[in-house]
Amino acid sequence: MSGADHNAGYLRSGYRKLGRAQTFLIYRPTIFLGLAGAVILLAAMAVSALSIGSLRTSPSDLLSLLSGEARGDIAALVIGQLRLPRILLALLCGAALGAAGAAMQSATRNALADPGLIGIKEGTVLAVVAALLFLPQLSPVWRPVLGLAGGALVAVTVIAIARSLSGLRFVLIGIGVSWLLSSGIALFMTMARISEVQTAMIWLGGSLHAASWLDLEMALPWVAAGFALLLATTRAADAAMLGDMVSTGLGVRASLLNAARLSGAVLLTCACASVVGGLGFVGLVAPHLARLCFGSSQMPLVLGSAAFGSLLVLLADTVGRTLFAPVQIPAGILMAVLGMPFFLFLMWQRRNVL
Repeated sequence: MSGADHNAGYLRSGYRKLGRAQTFLIYRPTIFLGLAGAVILLAAMAVSALSIGSLRTSPSDLLSLLSGEARGDIAALVIGQLRLPRILLALLCGAALGAAGAAMQSATRNALADPGLIGIKEGTVLAVVAALLFLPQLSPVWRPVLGLAGGALVAVTVIAIARSLSGLRFVLIGIGVSWLLSSGIALFMTMARISEVQTAMIWLGGSLHAASWLDLEMALPWVAAGFALLLATTRAADAAMLGDMVSTGLGVRASLLNAARLSGAVLLTCACASVVGGLGFVGLVAPHLARLCFGSSQMPLVLGSAAFGSLLVLLADTVGRTLFAPVQIPAGILMAVLGMPFFLFLMWQRRNVL
């Protein structure tokens, strides 16, 4: 067989694999049912979380609020102004961070890649903390913009230093940059007043205790843009996973694809970090859980990672605000307790190549 025939056969095989990956809703109904089940589970958990707390409420209180029959009731106030925006923000940010982690791991072909591990989250947090401490009069609407600028700058810096998205070098440089930025955050905290430090410390822990409808309004457009970018590139990303030869033959430009997917991941991460602070390890854990359940095809992987991310953040926030009540443990701390052993386990699995 000639080289041209071999390449043609390789490309035909790539086309068949790509077609199977992109028709998962038709030929793999188990994935569709799994995603539907995850959505139902999330809805059930959200309704349950609404009723848990110092004031017990019921689904009927939620229905009364939605119908407008209980606007002056204390239960309606707790649900409508405290718990509901908090739960929705947990779902939104969990989904965004999970999808961002899936995109990062696919683009870098590194199972350890995570926006929080390579410094994007710290760059966002540093920019927002600087604004909180030194520009307290600045409108909260500008936080996502500042966070996006900080996160994007860190992402470009890490890529420029590493000179490649693949390999452990990229992740290790990102971890080093994140530590450097964490030192900068600590320096800012020592220069601030005590009252400002107390507020910033709670936010840095990844707490959703001050979640509001304004936070949702600020984060939602950026999250929607990030998801649109990732979902629009899933077909090309599936082709890229087949290898450079096949993806090039299918017309995929790897540099543009990686830039688009990293941009989507940065958008999602910065939007969430600018409203909930340092919520880490979601983008590391959620894609691995999704990959176990839905495989490596990019569309179900991104959607599954979003579902698992929402599940993790909602569970961490609900446990943190109820288990030690009236003391509230930030969701970011509980995610770190879960995520750090998981990260060490992944490192141990790759001990022979480190």
